[in-house]
Amino acid sequence: MYEAVHAHPDGESTVARFAKTAADYGYEGVVVRNHSSARASYDADRIGEEYGIDVVSGVEIRAENPQQASGAVGNFRTDETIVAVEGGTTALNRFAVENDKVDVLAGPMAREGDVNHVVAKAAIDNGVRLEFDLGSVLRDHGGRRVRAIQDLGKLEEIVDYYDAPYVVSATPRSHLELRAPRELVALGETIGLSASFVEAGLEEWGMLAERNRCVQSDSFIEPGVERGRYEENR
Repeated sequence: MYEAVHAHPDGESTVARFAKTAADYGYEGVVVRNHSSARASYDADRIGEEYGIDVVSGVEIRAENPQQASGAVGNFRTDETIVAVEGGTTALNRFAVENDKVDVLAGPMAREGDVNHVVAKAAIDNGVRLEFDLGSVLRDHGGRRVRAIQDLGKLEEIVDYYDAPYVVSATPRSHLELRAPRELVALGETIGLSASFVEAGLEEWGMLAERNRCVQSDSFIEPGVERGRYEENR
């Protein structure tokens, strides 16, 4: 399972500190999802080797409108393993799910954002994962937490009905905000998300990383076709 984190300078902890804590908690990998205006400098291979964990380069594009987001997606797609777009408005949610260069629609229910059958079907068509952000449930209080739980419940109903792709994250900005997979599973069950649902959402980050690395490799030609050496049976 993987967790997607905001590392320094977008968050409070370095990539290395996140990686160490995530490995201690039993994660197989971390996705560095810093916003496009606050990129982190780190050696993914060195950190991964030191702590025995997969460190995945990523970006979360924060834009004021779809036009701005479109330019950023084009700039980052060839360099980053995972590209997410921060949603939360009708326009940005629609833009993200209608763009097959986007991997994840982050925070689709934030602000005045919403997800309906149109967004779900577009996400399916373009392979864009809808994010279940458990961070608000963990760190907000009172009415904001109640609203977050209600939004996650609505999102789960739509994802389940249409079988739309999704990921799960607690969006930590510090290693102190990281929660072990079993803790996120327990939280999910408390608010109505099954253990298998949460586990699949955490695993999806790793599956995305594996798929995109394959696509970005020099040997990739098209799905099911790669350059390589072969031997004939004699």
